[in-house]
Amino acid sequence: MDELNDQQQQRIKKLDVLRELGVQPYGTRFEATDRAGSLTRLHGEKSKEALEAERVTCRLAGRIVALRRFGKAAFAVLQDGADRLQVYLKKDLLTEQAYKVCEGLDLGDWIGVSGHLFRTKTNELTVEVAELAFLSKALRPLPEKWHGLTDVETRYRQRYVDLIANPQVHAIFAARSKIIAGIRAFLIEKGFLEVETPMMQPIPGGATAKPFVTHHNALGVDLYLRIAPELYLKRLIVGGFPRVFEINRNFRNEGISTIHNPEFTMLEFYVAYADYHDLIALTEELFSRLAREVLGTTTIEYQGKSLNLASPWRRWSYRQAILEVNKLNERVLTDRAAALAAAKQLGIEVEDKAAHVDILNEIFEETVEPQLIQPTFITDYPIEISPLARRKDSDPSLTDRFELYIAGREIANAFSELNDPLDQRQRFEAQDAQREAGDEEAHYLDEDFLRALEHGMPPTAGEGIGIDRLVMLFTNQASIRDVILFPQLRPEK
Repeated sequence: MDELNDQQQQRIKKLDVLRELGVQPYGTRFEATDRAGSLTRLHGEKSKEALEAERVTCRLAGRIVALRRFGKAAFAVLQDGADRLQVYLKKDLLTEQAYKVCEGLDLGDWIGVSGHLFRTKTNELTVEVAELAFLSKALRPLPEKWHGLTDVETRYRQRYVDLIANPQVHAIFAARSKIIAGIRAFLIEKGFLEVETPMMQPIPGGATAKPFVTHHNALGVDLYLRIAPELYLKRLIVGGFPRVFEINRNFRNEGISTIHNPEFTMLEFYVAYADYHDLIALTEELFSRLAREVLGTTTIEYQGKSLNLASPWRRWSYRQAILEVNKLNERVLTDRAAALAAAKQLGIEVEDKAAHVDILNEIFEETVEPQLIQPTFITDYPIEISPLARRKDSDPSLTDRFELYIAGREIANAFSELNDPLDQRQRFEAQDAQREAGDEEAHYLDEDFLRALEHGMPPTAGEGIGIDRLVMLFTNQASIRDVILFPQLRPEK
């Protein structure tokens, strides 16, 4: 720590030196007409002779990430976003003031340069600097071993250092931006209207999750950070918007893991006059298009597995998947004791008092989910775990619902929406009773939403897609923290 303070003190002294030279150490506007990446792409293959003949002028800015001094000259590497380009600073080519500034440069400082491209004796593309502008002094040195920084705690907590040290991280978040833009363009092309719904809600709903609670002083009421936008988007369907979508944040007061962050990004969209079969086709089309636009192919690699996103994808009913994966007798679907015995035989821990549907769901999560590597729609979920989905006409104990699994993870959840207000009230009351009995994740009873349904909601299909997990898939990242710029972490000690 003392060494760090010494370095900081030395850098602070250099602020006074810069000011004595008439240089503002925290400068103002600099017109950078070129980018390091574009210069490399346009001129990186040109020979020394071609560059001399063409005399390509350029003007760029960036952070110094490498610096070597040789008497009256120096080479610096500027990092411009994810790209880097070497610059040559020579006393004979600069003004006296500019060269004195060069003598005080440190790693991490920001400068702007103008000059022309040439090749060094080692054939490296370089800018021979004619003019230099000092833009910002870095008072804190980069962490020890910052180059190729791998310590995950530092990478996530100090993302700004991660982005400096690991330029390849830029590509993950550029891909994330491209994925979200692609989703937005796809849905707008399909006639959807993008909307925004409340993030602070008087009653949390639309998902099974424990909410965060806050308090509004002026109204004197508790409010909840939303766990899902679903019930508000459905209100808009009631109001007459036939196709709506929202890409925004949800908040769930749950644990943190490689696939869970308490603040995460979701896409939800709703289509009037449709059912979940329509969304299966739409989802296949969306994912395959995104893969082509972002990655240039529908065959992608994820954590050592080759995944084929070209449609059609497998359809597999929830109950049939449980039976087939575990080679179980159909009795487990109707006999709780048989299901409990099967769970124990499979080594799955469940409480002796657990409901039949919960035992089956534990079996599904422990044994079926890890097998769902290629894109698979799991369909026809039990009504007890689908409180907002429409009952199947052919079997009222099941719902018109699917969850999409890829690489063993749930990526999307969709169903034909329940639009019967009387049935919805009964399910809300059952959920409310569970919550009163201690289930903090059970649904609240939302009277205003029921009132909206009583005004009449047309047949509707709705879907939610986890953007963070989708980005993990497309960028081959094992942890959700690698695709969220600032993931939630424990406080620093």
